[in-house]
Amino acid sequence: MHRLLYPLLLACVAGFLSSPARAQDLPIFDAHIHYSQPDWSVYTPEAIFGILDKAGVRWAMVSSTPDEGTIRLYEKSPARIVPILRPYRTRPDMGTWTADLSILPYVEERLNRGIYKGLGEFHLSASQADDPVVRGFADLARRHNLFLYAHTDAAGMEALLVRYPQIRFLWAHAGLGEPFEAVARVMERHPSLMIELSLKYEVSSGGTLDSRWKELFLKHADRFMVGTDTWVTSQWDRLPSVQGDHQQWLAQLPRDVAEKIAFRNAARLTGTPH
Repeated sequence: MHRLLYPLLLACVAGFLSSPARAQDLPIFDAHIHYSQPDWSVYTPEAIFGILDKAGVRWAMVSSTPDEGTIRLYEKSPARIVPILRPYRTRPDMGTWTADLSILPYVEERLNRGIYKGLGEFHLSASQADDPVVRGFADLARRHNLFLYAHTDAAGMEALLVRYPQIRFLWAHAGLGEPFEAVARVMERHPSLMIELSLKYEVSSGGTLDSRWKELFLKHADRFMVGTDTWVTSQWDRLPSVQGDHQQWLAQLPRDVAEKIAFRNAARLTGTPH
C-alpha cells in the first residue's frame, strides 16, 4: 500500500513546487520604507514592527528624513531592517541636495557606521545627473560597495546609467508615472538595473496582473522587487492592504518568479540572509 502511495505523494510535492504562488504565503522584503520624523510621535518602533508583522513583511529596506528614524528601527532589529542612507537631513534638502556640497561630509560621517547597503532614496531630474553631489555619491558607492536608489523618470534613470555605468542602481517606483513602454525600454538598454514597484498601481487592476507586466516579470524575474513607500504617516495604516494586493498578483506568477520578486531579489541586492 505504501509503495502505491509514494509515487502519488511525489507527484503532489512536484506539482506544489512548480505551481503558482498562493496568496498570503510569501514572505515579503519591502524595498521602500521610510520612518521619518512625522512618524515618530504616531508609531513607536514596536508599533512599526507590529504593522510589518501584520503585512507579512519579514525584511525591510528603510531610509528616513532624518536618518535617525532608520537607526531607531535598525537598533531594535538589525536582522530585519536594512539601512539605506538618505541624503536629506530635513525635507527641504529634497530640492537642493544635488548641488549642496555640505551633504557630502554629512553622508560620509554617517557611512562610518558601516551598516548601510545603499544611498537613497533620492530625487533628481536628468539635468541633475552630473551635479557635484551626485558625482560624489557615485564615488562613495564605489568606495563602500553601495547601490544608488533613485527616484526619477526614464530620462533621469538613463542619464544616471550612462554617466555612471559601473554603479549599481535601484529605480524607485519603476519610474512612477512612466508608461510601461518606457520602463521596458530602459530595462532592455541597461541589463544591470534593478526596479522597485511601490505605487506602480498599473501592474495589476482589480487583483488581476496586467498581461504586459506579467510578461516582463517572467522575462526579467531577477530584476524586480516590491515596496510600499511610507512617504506620509497615513501610509503606515495602508501597508498591510498594499502588501495584500502584492500577494494577490504575485500569486498569478510561477512560484520561483514570485519568490524572486517578493524577497529574493531584494535580499540578493542587499546581501541579506534569507
